[in-house]
Amino acid sequence: MLGELEQVVLLATLRLGGDGYGVSIHDAIAKSTGRDLTIGTIHKTLVRLEAKGFVASRMGDASPRRGGRAKRLYEVTPAGLRILRASIKALRRMAA
Repeated sequence: MLGELEQVVLLATLRLGGDGYGVSIHDAIAKSTGRDLTIGTIHKTLVRLEAKGFVASRMGDASPRRGGRAKRLYEVTPAGLRILRASIKALRRMAA
């Protein structure tokens, strides 16, 4: 079962449809939950989720807006979607 933070980060990443990166995931979480997580917390969670095979990352294109730096984009893997569904299902059973 996933922890609450992992669930929130996976849900935000899923909502962004494979184009999520640290700041956009942060903004999606803040908008949906009102929680103001640090970018470092989100990044550590994404690294942990990627190590578990629940998200995959790729480097996006460089952007002049970011001083020529590329963004690391994240998307939820099929395994991540399965574990997220199972985790939400378990919470619903417990809440019933």
